[in-house]
Amino acid sequence: MEQNNYQGALQQPLGSGFNATSTASEVLDGKNLTGTTVIITGGYAGIGLETTRVLAEAGATVIAPARDPEKARKNLEGIPNVTVELMDLMDPSSIDTFATNFVKLGRPLHLLINNAGIMWVPLRYDQRGHESQLATNHLGHFQLTARLWPALKKAKGARVVTVSSYGHQMAPFNFEDPDFRHRDYETLQGYGQSKTANNLFTVELDRRARAHKVRAYVLHPGAVNGTDLAREAPIALFQQMGIIDEAGNLKPEVEARLKTLPQGAATTVWCATSPQLSDLGGVYCEDADVAELDLGNLSPNYEDPSTQRGVQPYSLDEANAKRLWSLSEEMTGITFPVD
Repeated sequence: MEQNNYQGALQQPLGSGFNATSTASEVLDGKNLTGTTVIITGGYAGIGLETTRVLAEAGATVIAPARDPEKARKNLEGIPNVTVELMDLMDPSSIDTFATNFVKLGRPLHLLINNAGIMWVPLRYDQRGHESQLATNHLGHFQLTARLWPALKKAKGARVVTVSSYGHQMAPFNFEDPDFRHRDYETLQGYGQSKTANNLFTVELDRRARAHKVRAYVLHPGAVNGTDLAREAPIALFQQMGIIDEAGNLKPEVEARLKTLPQGAATTVWCATSPQLSDLGGVYCEDADVAELDLGNLSPNYEDPSTQRGVQPYSLDEANAKRLWSLSEEMTGITFPVD
């Protein structure tokens, strides 16, 4: 009988041996990745940069598509086995150009890491007219994965790893108005639905792709210190969440519980390389293990990031996953036949 993760059927921690303090280097555990080709979006900043560094220093050949190649090359200076190419997730033509150029090389793609993302930004739209958080965090990656599909199949054992967030708990996917054309824009809702989309895409991709030996994983990296992901978010938003004080400073008790960049990259690297996942896919992971299903029993507290865990069943729902796949094809104007 085929196993899939619809409704979170496979959301059971494995007892991986790792935890919230494990680092990317620790979960990689000295593996030699020579001969492994990796494409990682946003691989030149924050946890993406740490992910690139660890994989490249283990011997992987890493390609980091970037909206600003000059900035990317500067950030990646000194890291071996890395090349930078131009690509902007808000520009559909640049996605096609990047992916087409790679596929033409005839090389297998062993790891596609959909890491890039934006969070809590003002309302803006991409070139197709889609809300920017949805466009960047999901639709751009949907298109990229579709265009790289021939290279993923060629690897005969590829993984697609998408960085989601606990933020998916902020909103289910709004199929009636995903672009906020007929409702007031709330940036938390926009971010939340884009991360729910990451989860739904992963569970459906894994079901469709595993016959071709391509598996998919999605993850929450944790609340990580040292990223600029929330650089456009208003201070009032953080005050409302109890994260910063009246002077705009991060509360010490919150800062003490945040992950470091090496800890934040750990779950991505674990999903990308762990043999514990060899016969398992479509799962949402956190703290370098498969996460629990959130059935209302996990009691999160925004002032304690370690309590923000678990995955919502609506973000792994079969009907939602299939519906989102069809809608994503419609919104991007491309067909993604997994055959």
